[in-house]
Amino acid sequence: MIRLAHLVTHPVQYQAPLFRRIAVEPDIEFTSFFQTDVSTQPHLDPGFNKLVNWDVPMLDGYTHRFLPSIGPNNKITFWRPWTYGFGRALTEGKFDALWISGYLRPAYWAAILAAKRRGVRVLIRDDLHEWSKQRGGAKRAAKRLLFSLFSPVVDRFLAIGSLNRGYYLKLGVKSESIFLMPYAVDNSFFQRLARSASLKREGLRKELGLQIGRPIILFVGKLHKRKGASDLLESYLRLVSLKVDRPPYLLFVGDGEERGGLEARTKGSCADSIRFLGFQSQTELPRFYDLCDVFVMPSREEPWGLVLNEAMNAGRAIISNERVGSAADLLVDGVNGYFYETAKIDSLTDALQKILSNPARLRAMGEQSLRIINRWSFEDDVTGLRAALGLNSPNKYRSTDHCQVSNLASE
Repeated sequence: MIRLAHLVTHPVQYQAPLFRRIAVEPDIEFTSFFQTDVSTQPHLDPGFNKLVNWDVPMLDGYTHRFLPSIGPNNKITFWRPWTYGFGRALTEGKFDALWISGYLRPAYWAAILAAKRRGVRVLIRDDLHEWSKQRGGAKRAAKRLLFSLFSPVVDRFLAIGSLNRGYYLKLGVKSESIFLMPYAVDNSFFQRLARSASLKREGLRKELGLQIGRPIILFVGKLHKRKGASDLLESYLRLVSLKVDRPPYLLFVGDGEERGGLEARTKGSCADSIRFLGFQSQTELPRFYDLCDVFVMPSREEPWGLVLNEAMNAGRAIISNERVGSAADLLVDGVNGYFYETAKIDSLTDALQKILSNPARLRAMGEQSLRIINRWSFEDDVTGLRAALGLNSPNKYRSTDHCQVSNLASE
């Protein structure tokens, strides 16, 4: 039996089902420690710029504890919330290993030191890669210094994908210390809701005022510059100016600071073919994935992008660029969609035109998306975690070959 502690700032809707899956492993006693419960109640999400109340259970089915805090704990910053008592909890729980979601917080550094003083193994899982964020020379140097200090005290690094793994290697982490624990969503949840949504697809199409027979392009995410929504809009406007057969619709699901500017850009330019649908909860999103024909992930900076996983669970073709973490592993060019050059409007327009020009190929690509995403699941997460904990053979999940689904797509 391995007693595994997990530390993260707050409950996350994507992580909860994974925690429930880990909790049923017969030889892992799992406890998640949170610094704040702010995400479990209605709260202002600065990214969406609106009040958010997640509609999925985030605390059911696994053991968890909220750490006591000094001062207010309803805001998450580099320093806050400031919690205490974690070292004592490690001792009282007789934990064998500590898994931390992230590393760039003083509270996490203190937790690593507390674990090492008690002989507890430390595992780090984070989502950064070479292009996930713009970094100057000073930041890059600071990151290398930080990892030179981390490497001797962190026992395992849990890579979420190939770009993340490559970043660890570039920062000096030894390959034998890196284990693949792919960034996945609850595939069964999204596939079940997508199947249910398909029975009501025409009702949603009618509700949105969309004509039958016209393809639908979908964007899901925060409407921020780094998410590339403006790139998609410009590419769409260029595409429809070409007078293509079956002119497509463009749906934006999400909210944020760029929404007003995007809406203003559409006035007088195909406004009847573009919809801004605002923020949608997790249980509502599968309706839009099912409705669309192609999902576009145009982010200029994206550590991962789980909405791409979600769209693939609805069996949809995808378009993305090489700097999106999830696309590097889940998009196989010409098989389940197409890559385009980051922030290049012409390149994205060409990809849209190519993918929409052949409806039969578009459907086949969607089928391939579903096939690929079934190989990137919570079961693979558990296998990778077990390998990192020494509970099964580590060879498979140390292999570079298994960091890319593209190697599996031809099987």
